Amino acid sequence: MYPGHWSGICPDKAAVIQTGSGESISYRELDDRSNQFAHFMWDLGLRRGDHISIFMENNLRYFEVVWAAFRSGLYLTTVNRYLTDEEAAYIIDNSESKVVVASNYLSEVAISLPGECPNVTSWLMVDGVVDGYESYEASIADYPAENLAEEPAGTFMLYSSGTTGRPKGIIRPLEDKLISEASELLGGLHSLLWQFDDKTVYLSPAPLYHSAPLGFSIATQVLGGTAIMMPRFSELEALKAIQDYKVTHSQWVPTMFSRMLKLEESERIQFDLSSHKVAIHAAAPCPRQVKQKMFDWWGPILYEYYGGTELNGFTHVTPEAWIERPGTVGQSLLGVIHICDEDGIELPNGEAGLVYFELPEMPFAYLKDSAKTKDAQHPEHANWSALGDVGYVDDDGFLYLTDRATFMIISGGVNIYPQEIEDALVMHPKVADVAVIGVPNEEMGEEVKAVVQLVGGADADESLQEELMAYAREHIAHFKCPRSVDFEEKLPRLPTGKLYKRLLKDRYWGKTDSKIV
Repeated sequence: MYPGHWSGICPDKAAVIQTGSGESISYRELDDRSNQFAHFMWDLGLRRGDHISIFMENNLRYFEVVWAAFRSGLYLTTVNRYLTDEEAAYIIDNSESKVVVASNYLSEVAISLPGECPNVTSWLMVDGVVDGYESYEASIADYPAENLAEEPAGTFMLYSSGTTGRPKGIIRPLEDKLISEASELLGGLHSLLWQFDDKTVYLSPAPLYHSAPLGFSIATQVLGGTAIMMPRFSELEALKAIQDYKVTHSQWVPTMFSRMLKLEESERIQFDLSSHKVAIHAAAPCPRQVKQKMFDWWGPILYEYYGGTELNGFTHVTPEAWIERPGTVGQSLLGVIHICDEDGIELPNGEAGLVYFELPEMPFAYLKDSAKTKDAQHPEHANWSALGDVGYVDDDGFLYLTDRATFMIISGGVNIYPQEIEDALVMHPKVADVAVIGVPNEEMGEEVKAVVQLVGGADADESLQEELMAYAREHIAHFKCPRSVDFEEKLPRLPTGKLYKRLLKDRYWGKTDSKIV
């Protein structure tokens, strides 16, 4: 199914609603406008396998651009709305996009892009224009709302978040199908694992440029449900949206759970959440104590998965299985898991190492970067690939993640994984967010430092530093505990849940040219 199908069945039903304003787009409007934009791009000469980019905030127009690309056989790249002009231009140029759709809301950055991306033949902007752009609305207005003669299936070509270097374009072969056939794949997993259907009301509190929020919203539309899009995450507004729109399904990242749990109980219990049946989370490991508190509050409705935009593997755990095995991210539903040491030698169950997934063949490549593609592969098995996460499996095949390989701290020859320390410290009532990193130590090589963002009203002083270090010693082995605590007004974490820990590390290691890419 896709909007063309639901436009004929329930044309006036909302395909997406934006919270706050309450504005919506119906299935008829989504189908008509995506058809018009598809005709516009066909007229420009774009054909199956060409690329376009979208650079917008959470905007209702986002979805018609996506569906126009998907029903035209195109690769679509979403550009992180928080990037600088240099960073956004790199992605647009690297992807060889021929069309870019930006929003006037981001015009301060967007205005600089046309001069940096010579492959782009058409720059369009919604909600008004600036120099270098044509009006998106006016450009598509005279095109027909009928389907193209042929509608080959397109797909995403998204970029990694760039937490450890330049973002990488993740490209997979296009399906040799029409969108009317291939779109079933977009919603099949959601229907099977989480019971998405035409009655689903899905809350998306995260930015659409990220693969999971956009993918889940698109799957909701494939199946005829309604996506509820928040302009940006707010703890109280998210809870209010569940109540007001009778949300049935939602997706979160662990930092959102932590922030909602820090609300006063009187604030949390004021909303009717009885319609809420499935809450899914991913993107970053969730501290066990945080997830247990969410179970205590919401009941056994939390489902978790682990996987990357690369789609090289996928694990899933139900609420019941997690309660039996706290901390697991589930069993594999896609790919055979192999845990290997730094030399690629497979390790026994229970021993932590780099997590590889085995598929019949390598499912992705990093665009124009064969070296990084090879780095993701096992040294001896080209069809085993890794995302850089460290973990172990138990005897029943359940995977437990311990950290990112690049974040490991080596102090006096001992491997220390920051995630365990972060999971402990974030439970302190005065801690809003925390990053644990290794900093230089002449004797030990590295020592453990905690960088903390405090809950509003807490005083960042020496007394609190001592309190937090003592708190850590109560909950984890002393050799893992922070030797020092620094305070930051806000940690460099995106709404997707990704923490740019490299930026923090570089400050302490004397690198002054570091920036988010």
